[in-house]
Amino acid sequence: MTTPPYPEDPEQPAYPQDLEQPGLVRTGRSTFVRPIRPEDADRLVAFVGGLSRATLAYRSLGPVIRARDDVIRRGAYVDYLNELALVALAGDEIAGLVRYVRDTEDPEHAEVTFTIRDDDQSEGFGRLLLEHIAAAARARGIRVLKADVLADNTRMINVFLGSGYRVESGPPGQIVHFDIAVDPQAQAVARAERREHTAVRRSLRPLLEPRSVAVIGANRRPLTIGHELVANLLRGGFRGSVFPVNPQAEQVAGARAYPSVRELPEPPDLALIAVRAEAVPEVVRECAAAGVKAVVVVSTGFGETGAAGRTTELELSRFARASGMRLVGPNCMGVVNTTPAARLAATFSPALPTPGRVAMSSQSGPLGLAVLDLARRLRLGFSGFVSVGHAVDVSTNDLLQWWEEDPETSVILLHVETFGNPRRFARIARRVAPRKPIIAVHPGHAGHAQTTGQVDSGVRGGPDRRGNPAGHADPSGPSDSTGPSDSAVSSLFAQSGVIRTRSLQELFDAALLLAHQPPPPGNRVAVITNAGGPAALTVGACAASGLSVPPLGERTREKLRAALGPGAEAANPADLTPMATAAHYRQALDAVLADDGIDAAIVLFMPPLADKPDEVAAAILDAAEAAPAKPVVASFLGGAGVADLLHRGELVVPTYAFPESAAASLGHAAAYQAWRSTPAGVVPDLPGVDTDRARSLLAGCAPGPVSPRLAAELLDSYGIAVRDTGPGSGPGSLPSSGLGSGLDAFLSVGADPVFGPVVAFGLTGDYADLMADVAHRVTPLSDRDAREMVRSLRAAPLLDGRVGGPGVDLAALEETVLRISAMVEDLPEIEAMELRPIRLLPPGDGVAVTRATIRLADETRKGGLS
Repeated sequence: MTTPPYPEDPEQPAYPQDLEQPGLVRTGRSTFVRPIRPEDADRLVAFVGGLSRATLAYRSLGPVIRARDDVIRRGAYVDYLNELALVALAGDEIAGLVRYVRDTEDPEHAEVTFTIRDDDQSEGFGRLLLEHIAAAARARGIRVLKADVLADNTRMINVFLGSGYRVESGPPGQIVHFDIAVDPQAQAVARAERREHTAVRRSLRPLLEPRSVAVIGANRRPLTIGHELVANLLRGGFRGSVFPVNPQAEQVAGARAYPSVRELPEPPDLALIAVRAEAVPEVVRECAAAGVKAVVVVSTGFGETGAAGRTTELELSRFARASGMRLVGPNCMGVVNTTPAARLAATFSPALPTPGRVAMSSQSGPLGLAVLDLARRLRLGFSGFVSVGHAVDVSTNDLLQWWEEDPETSVILLHVETFGNPRRFARIARRVAPRKPIIAVHPGHAGHAQTTGQVDSGVRGGPDRRGNPAGHADPSGPSDSTGPSDSAVSSLFAQSGVIRTRSLQELFDAALLLAHQPPPPGNRVAVITNAGGPAALTVGACAASGLSVPPLGERTREKLRAALGPGAEAANPADLTPMATAAHYRQALDAVLADDGIDAAIVLFMPPLADKPDEVAAAILDAAEAAPAKPVVASFLGGAGVADLLHRGELVVPTYAFPESAAASLGHAAAYQAWRSTPAGVVPDLPGVDTDRARSLLAGCAPGPVSPRLAAELLDSYGIAVRDTGPGSGPGSLPSSGLGSGLDAFLSVGADPVFGPVVAFGLTGDYADLMADVAHRVTPLSDRDAREMVRSLRAAPLLDGRVGGPGVDLAALEETVLRISAMVEDLPEIEAMELRPIRLLPPGDGVAVTRATIRLADETRKGGLS
């Protein structure tokens, strides 16, 4: 047993579990980054023993003699605060090591060194470890990392220069000195995101475009999971090799079987695992040893069974990433990729999707079976479908980055309850959604409160359950309201560019439209019908979906009268009467689609006894083809098999059983197009922000509520002054001169499981508590977000002076919102925050924050950049 180089200090920080993170190097290879531990001592000796003389020379800045083993072992003992070492694992071995040691005379500076195993020096481990050590150092109050590098060590020099961090280098010479400022500069974040995006796509290629697939647990009996996995791979036309693995069988579904993954003729890119839960860890180890690059664990019996199962699946994930593999699942139904490059049906689902333009990620395995069956009945084609199961490794965030650049995918569907990294989801979604619609099914849940989304309990009109006076929250306990209201959830999705639906049917209805028709340029809809009753329902559904049914232009009315006869009602809706023919439908559609005041058309058809739906369908297709810039949707009430009639090659007019569904889908598409067409705004550089001071104030702080004094100092670091009037006092104790608006507001920040940090704003009192008049936005907020947030309240006329006086200083209020957003983005340690009350002052006088509460997250729940 190795003796630690220093006695354990009970005041030293515990092992930082939050620094354990999977990683991807530039080539797409998986790894696992974590702090070094004492039990790594022998592993560290082996790592150093395998370094070449050249690498040792670069590491020590000159000729070296290898250190004694006992000296090397001492490097496995760090205090995780003043000295920290991170290792990147390749299997059970160390592939890379980075270490900083804090400067005792200048605690905001630290010396950093990097060592990468010779065979791994061109894969990007140095850049990955720099990102991780920079984030860890920043969280520990270190502002600058100092490094000395030999002038001919071009790889390491390029890592520093290309990192995006602010780098200052000393004068040229044999040794180059670098000062690396570890604040998260926008350029550094952008470069890290680009590196991550490239690495993610490369790592997913063996999963989604494998050259060979092994099925471990293949079964000879049809209708078993192990048999159907093999049968679907063969039935789906997979062009690569399929290797069933079953020690008791010679063939499975007509394919030659092998006794183990070790005896396959070649290392498969992808392995599907369908064995008992207790056998899965050993199978995953065998796959790693055989060189498998990705595994899909279909097996159940993990996190859904309790804490022990959750621990096992997390260990599986860590082992897979350290072994260079990606892992889907466990408890999933597999992976489908219908694109020509793959033709992969790695699933046991009896319903395989037809090729199409839609990709979907589903967190529920059983739900995935229903999804594929429903999509097939709706004739909705898929480019890809991934059941992520418990998503311990491959997540929806990863898949979004794959489908972002997939030319075969034009619409992305999501069924997820939570995201492992909501900050990352929001960043990726905002980047993808302007080019490809993202539609998510999210019915809402009990954790979303119906009022203010306050971060602490006890902020209502009277004393709370702890006896605190009204308006003074106690940040020490659990929240009564843990998230925004259901309507606010929709606005948060919309801010990120994600179309939110509440049911699978609504999800597919919207996908059917966006996969086959363009989003409308506006929200003005023409309704064409041969029955008045359904038309009235459609007009009401349009209004409920944010659409308008405006009067038609005079020229359009003339065309309708000429086509339908002088007695026809040339209005909107255009009622063609039950006597209308297919020709009447074509003429009416041509007329309304040519109207500059119309953006889309909904066509209703109630088949009379003597007419043929196929002729009407053909007329609708002809009109839609002639006006490709405006979407056309249809509802053939009582018509069976109409979906087949409204297809002509690549041209598809979505058809719905009921007109309300058509209107709702068109409403989603119109709202998406409005979001996509709106300028995004900018996240401004705010004067008076001292991020370094704020980080130093947080260094060493324990989780939980901070003191009022520290809260005020943190806010002051971001240019927000707090005039705390003390316990029991209120805003009335402020000087009355110039504070005459009489309006108080609040700003709060809380963590949402889908979106991450959410800012809530509203007026105090009845406005928020009774009327639920609260606006929510996801960080980071742009100047446009802040402006729209403040002005979106129903009480906004009180703020801008339209009602009850001169109004308030909106510019100062918006700036305060932006400063709070910047603070939360820069300091992920902040789990919750509330400024209440904020006195809103007349124009030109600013705002007065009278009390602030801040709560810090536990280390294991901190957000990060990746």
